[in-house]
Amino acid sequence: MTSSKNQVTKQELICGIDEAGRGPVLGPMVVCGVCFNKSKLNFLSKIGVKDSKKLSKKQRSELAKLIKNNCENYKVIIVDAQEIDAREQKRITLNRLEENKMAEIINELQPDVVYIDAADVNEERFKKSILEKLSYSPKKIISKHKADDLFPIVSASSIIAKDLRDNIIEDLKKKYGDFGSGYPSDIRSIEYLREWIKEKKSVPHFARETWETTKKIIREELSNTKITDFIN
Repeated sequence: MTSSKNQVTKQELICGIDEAGRGPVLGPMVVCGVCFNKSKLNFLSKIGVKDSKKLSKKQRSELAKLIKNNCENYKVIIVDAQEIDAREQKRITLNRLEENKMAEIINELQPDVVYIDAADVNEERFKKSILEKLSYSPKKIISKHKADDLFPIVSASSIIAKDLRDNIIEDLKKKYGDFGSGYPSDIRSIEYLREWIKEKKSVPHFARETWETTKKIIREELSNTKITDFIN
């Protein structure tokens, strides 16, 4: 999903990239890149952009609209549970999957400077891996841990990603019932997943089968059943 104002500009285009939903057992991961002209970056500080985790759901929703309405362009990629699970068959790590999606966003938006929230413990390795996947050479790529807390442009991408994931989760809840946040640390989410597996002898399509959380519940609830007999 891409949105652009299609404005031709010679100004330096700055992009921030981040994800939301990397760790949950339920729901998708959303990766977002958002671009502003360098001269307009101060707009983000003026509207109170900061790490999405430090904002309420309502604040994220309001800021996401402002960011999308005022940016040069942005792109979001929704990575569903099936695609996250499929990475194991392709023998790629979650980091590599995230790198692929971030590179796809950069290639489409073509920014001059890119700020990335590094998923790898090694910031430079994460940067180099993404660079290898690009179809052009940006002036600079800055890969940092906690970039969403350091750079407003990354905070902006984090807000859009988290807001979209929030909306997807709410839609899933309306259809399948309240399963909480979807994170392994959420007791409601774990109880929901356990009951689903116990009653339906299957895993919900929005659950990550390759997560140890899911595998553990399967072992505990269906110890006498072959996993391949019931997994979708």
